[in-house]
Amino acid sequence: MSVRLILTVSGSDRPGLTQAVADAVFAAGGNWLESHLSKLGGMYVGSVLVEIAPDAATKLEHEVRAIDSHGLAVSVVPAGEDAVAGGEPLLIDLVGQDRPGIVAELTRLLAGLGVNIEEIDTEIENGAWSGELLFRGRVHTHVPSGTDPEKVRSALETISGDMMVDFTFG
Repeated sequence: MSVRLILTVSGSDRPGLTQAVADAVFAAGGNWLESHLSKLGGMYVGSVLVEIAPDAATKLEHEVRAIDSHGLAVSVVPAGEDAVAGGEPLLIDLVGQDRPGIVAELTRLLAGLGVNIEEIDTEIENGAWSGELLFRGRVHTHVPSGTDPEKVRSALETISGDMMVDFTFG
């Protein structure tokens, strides 16, 4: 029997931080399952899903506290159960001139349709010809049973002009 724990990390970016987290997991006898780690706003941030024996969870917490003393804040929380849901995945890519409110408008529409966002990645980049800032996003969603994915696509295309964002679907 094992338990799944989520480590959340944040601190000033520097070489060796991922190794420090990996060493802590390994030293406690844990298995690194999934992670999302990146440099964001000059900081090292992310999360790691770990599987570990229940009696080793305290050792893992001790190991990550040692990382804390080196300027990387790490917290440990129990992972939830993976829900088995009907419906289907829908991948949404978007691009448009950067402006405040794009993510708020997009997420409001998706939540209103009962669509779950499973992962969202966004970035700002300089436009190739204009030099203006472009907002790019990739959103992995799950459309619930009873909601037609075409309805979601149509709703997004309807607000595309107002948002000044182009959507593509995969």
